[in-house]
Amino acid sequence: MKNIVVLDGYTLNPGDLDWGPLEALGNVKVYDRTQEKDVAARAKDAHILLTNKSVISGATIQQLPELAYIGVMATGYNIVDIAAAKARKIPVTNVPAYSTASVAQLTFALILELCHHTGLHAGSVRAGEWSSSIDFSYWKTPLVELEGKTLGIVGLGQIGQAVARIGLAFGMKVVAHHRHPDRDKMEGVTFVDLATCFRESDVVSLHCPLNQENKEFVNTALLHTMKKTAFLVNTSRGPLIQEADLAAALKEGVIAGAALDVLSTEPPAADNPLISAPGTIITPHIAWATQAARGRLMHTTVENVRSFLEGKTQNNIIRQ
Repeated sequence: MKNIVVLDGYTLNPGDLDWGPLEALGNVKVYDRTQEKDVAARAKDAHILLTNKSVISGATIQQLPELAYIGVMATGYNIVDIAAAKARKIPVTNVPAYSTASVAQLTFALILELCHHTGLHAGSVRAGEWSSSIDFSYWKTPLVELEGKTLGIVGLGQIGQAVARIGLAFGMKVVAHHRHPDRDKMEGVTFVDLATCFRESDVVSLHCPLNQENKEFVNTALLHTMKKTAFLVNTSRGPLIQEADLAAALKEGVIAGAALDVLSTEPPAADNPLISAPGTIITPHIAWATQAARGRLMHTTVENVRSFLEGKTQNNIIRQ
């Protein structure tokens, strides 16, 4: 039987899912978490190596003569040195589209929180402010109605399209900046350039993959083109945003607010400027983490391994 090592299984399965289907395919060792310096030692006898966020560098790959397969338990695979794996003819698989519904759902949860600050108002009631109020109703922040507002989506892939459908259901005008507008036409969505998307939108939501061309593309210059009443939402990748620039823009009132499920470094440093920036909602990278989404992720991870063992290798991101 093949030796299968899971480097960081805890976030995928903190105990509410079943490793049994994977264990049926080989000798499985699951580590909750693995630092990069420990990967080679823990994977030294592995034929199959599974990772979510543990880095598999080229130097590590060179130290693992038995390694025949790398499975990324996520959609993004930048934590693996793809060139080194390709040089060894090691397939690298990922799990596409498992979290589309969950990410779209959290995106709008964040948008609605920016509009109504339900947590703030519920907290004020719990603190006794409504009981002591002289009025039957009060609000602690401006309340924003979405109908008729413009939702700008950067990246109209599967998640972006799911977000667009929700926006249309709210009666929003939806515009999108996308690399493949001809391929991914969508009824009700107007394609625009990036500058127009940021300038005209009341809410800008990021749903694009991270690459060298778009790293920190949301910066001071672009933020200053947005409406002062606009919101920025990021449930995609943290490094898309220049964080110091966004924090400054929020402090200066350049935009009205931001909601972020991802940051450039995770977990973030305590002095990350966005944590204390006004008008900011930050959640700890939870968009992908519903039990339903993690269940799909587990299932496809197992099926990717099974496919490899059967000589088929589905979801292989390397083209030899």
